[in-house]
Amino acid sequence: MSGNITFRHHDTAVLAVTAVDAPVVKTSEEFDAIIGDSYTRNGLRPGMLAKLAGISERRWWPEGTSFVDGAIEAGSKAIAEAGVDPARIGLLVNTSVSRENLEPSVSVGIHHALGMPTSCLNFDITNACLGFVNGIQLAATMIDSGQIDYALVVDSEGSRKPQENTLSRLSGESATAEDILREFATLTLGSGAAAMVLGRASEHPEGHRVVGGVSRAATWHHELCVGDFDQMRTDTTGLLNGGMELAGDLWKDAADEFDWADMDRYIVHQVSQVHTQKTAEKLNLPIDRIPLTFPLLGNVGPAAVPITLAKEVDSLNSGDRVLLMGIGSGLNMTCMEIDW
Repeated sequence: MSGNITFRHHDTAVLAVTAVDAPVVKTSEEFDAIIGDSYTRNGLRPGMLAKLAGISERRWWPEGTSFVDGAIEAGSKAIAEAGVDPARIGLLVNTSVSRENLEPSVSVGIHHALGMPTSCLNFDITNACLGFVNGIQLAATMIDSGQIDYALVVDSEGSRKPQENTLSRLSGESATAEDILREFATLTLGSGAAAMVLGRASEHPEGHRVVGGVSRAATWHHELCVGDFDQMRTDTTGLLNGGMELAGDLWKDAADEFDWADMDRYIVHQVSQVHTQKTAEKLNLPIDRIPLTFPLLGNVGPAAVPITLAKEVDSLNSGDRVLLMGIGSGLNMTCMEIDW
């Protein structure tokens, strides 16, 4: 009996997917310089972010600019590219991990700024780095059922504040090697935004059909990565090992339902160089079909998959098979096929 949940969509297509890069570039060399004394004092060598994680840069939003502004920009671009009347969009889902307040939802500010109709349902979905793919699942289900004509899924992440807090802690005289390793993953994060418009495939032959996919939970790993407004603590090795075990189990069971051995593009969640290599090895994926954005953007959370897809749009051809692959802390994993 499969440990996956399988889902299939029948009349949903991607009409547009857009990315917005945050404009302030922060290099790993800058981060190393800030915490350099702590590295030396604790017997650690600088350069782990670039050499081990493979991340040379990440981006921040400018001082005074909210991550919500990025979501609004990405959403506006996606609606324009899709050529859809905003009055016909029946659902707006925000999937950002980032938030400035516990309430109201982040979605309401985006809904208002975009001038969405009062009939457009809006709310947040959060599931760590898997949120955007879950948003597509929900939107496609509502479109397939006839509840809505169009959906807008948005995500924007802001890593500036958590990284400034982390750099301040790790540069202090009391910072230990354990502190540095436990908060290392925070320094791999990046800022950016993405959005996607979905509609009925039967009404949009130019669209890219959402085929379906599988999901699987391994929630016994829910304490490996825990973050709050001030700090994120990660068991990096445990998270990698748990993620690879989950990916292998999902992939094995998915083979009974889908043939994903020869996709034209594998859009994997952008974590690090090590994670990408291990994923390719574990699932026997051709590394040259896995586009990378983490080296210059870092891990942009749930926005990473749609950002990477958006940057591949110009190189995709009609009929290409694309697999979105996301893992979220907790752990949960989803693979979703799109017929381009």
